[in-house]
Amino acid sequence: MSDRPNRPLRFAAFVMNTTSHIQHGLWRHPDARQSDFDDVTLWTDLAKTLERGKFDAMFFADVVGTYGPARGDYATNLREGLQIPSNDPSVLLSALAVSTEHLGLAFTSSVIQSHPFDFARKVSTLDHITRGRIGWNVVTSALDSAARNFGQDRLEEHDERYVWAEEYLEVCAKLWEGSWEDGAVLKDPVLGYADPSKVHRIDHHGKRYDVQGPHLSAPSPQRTPVLFQAGSSPAGRAFAARNAEAQFILTSNRDATEQLIRETRDLAEAAGRRRDDIAFFLGLTFVTGSTEAEAKAKEAEIDEYLAADGFLVHSNLGFDPDTGEALDPATPLSEVRTHAGQSHLQWLREAAGDREPTIADLARLSAKLRARVVGTPEQIADALADWQDAGVDGVNVINWTLPGSYEEFVDHIAPTLQERGLMQSEYRQGTLREKLFGHPQLPDTHPARRWRGAFTGGAAGPSAAGPSAAGPSAVPSADPSSVTDAVEVTA
Repeated sequence: MSDRPNRPLRFAAFVMNTTSHIQHGLWRHPDARQSDFDDVTLWTDLAKTLERGKFDAMFFADVVGTYGPARGDYATNLREGLQIPSNDPSVLLSALAVSTEHLGLAFTSSVIQSHPFDFARKVSTLDHITRGRIGWNVVTSALDSAARNFGQDRLEEHDERYVWAEEYLEVCAKLWEGSWEDGAVLKDPVLGYADPSKVHRIDHHGKRYDVQGPHLSAPSPQRTPVLFQAGSSPAGRAFAARNAEAQFILTSNRDATEQLIRETRDLAEAAGRRRDDIAFFLGLTFVTGSTEAEAKAKEAEIDEYLAADGFLVHSNLGFDPDTGEALDPATPLSEVRTHAGQSHLQWLREAAGDREPTIADLARLSAKLRARVVGTPEQIADALADWQDAGVDGVNVINWTLPGSYEEFVDHIAPTLQERGLMQSEYRQGTLREKLFGHPQLPDTHPARRWRGAFTGGAAGPSAAGPSAAGPSAVPSADPSSVTDAVEVTA
């Protein structure tokens, strides 16, 4: 049982700018509109619905490759609309920003797809447009096909991908937190637009990046976006403990969830952060009705649309990662090798119960892994109260159909949750970070704050006394030996 004080759970809508994100086959449901994902009104209307229901955030997953063997067949992906075609969520956020006032807008971007200088500027721009409502899901990509789209033959080894992510985040943090001091923007006709003595180059020289600066964007309301992360492998927890403000988890096992959260909080505390500096969002799906029987009937209807071959491809585990050849369906999952989603593989094995699952079980287990809560609004509220007691801070609501799953949640489930104090009834003012954690910018316990005030010398010359002046070794990064895996939030 959690010893943390009860407060409203946080709710994020987990979506992707594509036809089939997670629940493969459901786009064929007559009430589904996710095949219209390239119609901006689908998303602006959905954002307004979520804000009406007092959701905290709309969170976009993303990938920059295709599931399955990197050089293999992607016919199933196209037939099922399985995250192809898909559009860039960061571009869509601008439209959602001007359609809403309070809703947080978080998106996934991999370190593989954009140089940190360009990415930092994009995020600052979005944070200005939204008045401080942006979040970034930090991923390193879990697909060899993504590596081949950016000039590599395959993904780098796990340790090296996390070393990469640490440096990428460091460059961004130097730009967001250190390049511009508070009070640098004057907008004074006599003194000038900005004070040159308060705008600094960062002169970062690292293993992968050399970035001079200064940051081209003035500080946005949050400076650094709210930092999200996914993956529950030892490496994922280590990275989250050092850097994340919110971690997405995916498990249907209450005891395992409670243990994972407790251990990650222990790691955060050991890294010099507070235990509550990280909020844990559990991925759940919901099926509700006015009676339990009605809810179960709707669940049975949903299951009729599930596409088994879509789940198999999405698992990204049914082939040899080196040769791309399909594995024997009888291969136990304990013998499956993967360069990427090791925590996802472990979740699948746990979902099988006492029996060792095989490749042939992947589709069934993948559907089961998306933990469902089925029942009346009151029963759903009871289930969420139990998850909260296990230490869960929020829920990543996975949809069956767009926009129907969220309309149903807002209209039928949210009122009961709000009556029970399990969901906010009004928005707190301020930035997304302020709404979630009570402070508008990163707390002093976050490692990125070490760059605030770290650079001197102004616009006229290089930083003379900041930590980066001696190179990246001046502020040691986390021990890379503790890093072994990366998981991308698309599952």
